[in-house]
Amino acid sequence: MIKKEQIFQCAYDLFNEKGYKDTNVAQIAKKAGIAVGSFYKHYDSKEVLFFEIITKENEQQKKRLAKTFRLCEDDPAILLTRIITQNLAEMSSSRILREWNNNDLVHKLEQSFYEQGEIENINEFFQNRLAECIRKWKKEGRMRDDFDDAFIIVMLNSIHYVDVHKRDLGTQHFPQLVVFLAQFIIKGLTEGDKSI
Repeated sequence: MIKKEQIFQCAYDLFNEKGYKDTNVAQIAKKAGIAVGSFYKHYDSKEVLFFEIITKENEQQKKRLAKTFRLCEDDPAILLTRIITQNLAEMSSSRILREWNNNDLVHKLEQSFYEQGEIENINEFFQNRLAECIRKWKKEGRMRDDFDDAFIIVMLNSIHYVDVHKRDLGTQHFPQLVVFLAQFIIKGLTEGDKSI
């Protein structure tokens, strides 16, 4: 294993075990069997390395999630509720992904994701699949056809934004708020009054 991969893997293990705040460069270097100075030949900072790790972890989690479901075959309400609840479960079971809830880090993480195009990559991955399902569900009469496909995607994406801002809303209401919000949106998309 080359040094950069070794540093990445050792840091991954430490971040997963201790979290971002309780892991430092000296610990990563020691676990990787290198000098602290060698760490900086590969990464500018602990933060840069962590952002690389969380980006990869997030990408893998989304791919696992997408493979779990028979996307367009399931009932939209059941499928979307399952995706949201499984996503929340995976996010809370990974110490690395839980750092999305770290107030000191979340704004920098979001900025890094936007700058690197990771938000667009993840959104494109899901939105392309979701757009395909929406068209199919509309054709089959399992989803309202009076909403534009792009608007439906925006409504579903709003669930993610609520989750990202849970600290602003009050963490004591999570994950129930996200689950109920998803159910209300999905019910409105599949059973709602078309006169609204």
